[in-house]
Amino acid sequence: MENDSPALKRELGWLEVTLTGVGLTLGAGIYALIGEASALAGNAVWLAFVLSAIVAILTGLSYAELSSLFPKASAEHEYTLQAFGARPALVIGWLIILSGAVGASAVALGFAAYLRALLGVPAMPSALLLIVLLSLILLVGIKEAAWLAILATFVEAFGLLLVIFVGLPYLGEVNYFEMPSGISGVFQASALLFFAYQGFEEMVKLSEETRDPERTIPRALISAVAICILLYVMVAVSAVSVMGWEPLGASPAPFAEIAFAALGKDAFVVISVIALFATANTVLLLLLASSRMIYGMARSSHLPHALSSVHPGRRTPRNAILVTMAVSMIFVLVGDIVLVANLTNFTIYVAFITVNGALIRLRWCKPHLIRPFRVPISLGWMPLLPVLGILSCAFMLMQLPTQVLVGGGLLTIMGWLLFPRISRGGE
Repeated sequence: MENDSPALKRELGWLEVTLTGVGLTLGAGIYALIGEASALAGNAVWLAFVLSAIVAILTGLSYAELSSLFPKASAEHEYTLQAFGARPALVIGWLIILSGAVGASAVALGFAAYLRALLGVPAMPSALLLIVLLSLILLVGIKEAAWLAILATFVEAFGLLLVIFVGLPYLGEVNYFEMPSGISGVFQASALLFFAYQGFEEMVKLSEETRDPERTIPRALISAVAICILLYVMVAVSAVSVMGWEPLGASPAPFAEIAFAALGKDAFVVISVIALFATANTVLLLLLASSRMIYGMARSSHLPHALSSVHPGRRTPRNAILVTMAVSMIFVLVGDIVLVANLTNFTIYVAFITVNGALIRLRWCKPHLIRPFRVPISLGWMPLLPVLGILSCAFMLMQLPTQVLVGGGLLTIMGWLLFPRISRGGE
């Protein structure tokens, strides 16, 4: 039973949601992690992006159908609740909250790396301050945050197009199938770079602030993923064309180094500033998505009532935003962008396996539900693409480092044992 707090404003249309999804996706891995991925995959880093894209598409279609069925801010929690019940739903909610907050930490560290390369300022305080400032923006209002994100999306998209343009004269300079660690290195890079596609799944958490969400969210989701796939592959090819995988893999600010190598110091400054916009934008939107998950679960009485509190004037979930900010700041203190990004990947892979499973189960046990969007290709009642989504996510999960699997497993167990105790719904 939902509480009687004020409802969120429905102000977003297809354009805003699509651009928000593109902004969520573009600023993370492509700016912060392409160097780390190149060290694993070599010049075949573009192939790692393609493999990650396949996983994103398979699961993205499942999100599109489920968001058309249940347009709720609590998204994955609601899908799992409908398919599997309260306890699994609470655990998935826990993991998704972590994915947003921890993902924001990883990208904030990427922001700090570019800022240090540009101005020489210490990384840790910069990342922490960024999270605080962006949380304050979220407290101001969803419309303001969305338009700021749209502005930053255009800036970061310009940066990617600039990198593509810079790389055009260098096309063909390297062997694009050079894999220093073989195909296993490409798979490991793909597992890491899946972080770069995270964002499309966060779009569904805007359902309660979107007009006609049953139709708008699926259309915007598919549009955003298609745009990002095209840009990522083109940028990856251009990046290795300019620098080759070895210097690219050794750089803490890879896009700035590409610009410097091709165009000199002035371009280094321009790309660094664009990278700051891009990474800050993704931090903003990840904090937004995680806070909406907390709000949605609290509003559905699966977290303490106080977390569903909405500011009477600003109509923003203030307590949920503050909790998200605090969790994200804690993970910034880890300081290792690859470890933090892969922990985020772990939570997302587990959640995606569950989301695909939820779609399959709902097709079986609730076939009568009206589905404004429906995942294509079925064998009888069994949808085949979600099955492939489960298998691909499980394969990617196994490519993560052992320490990440152990840490992620402990976080999942913590969610199973402790998270229901702080919920108001319990089991």
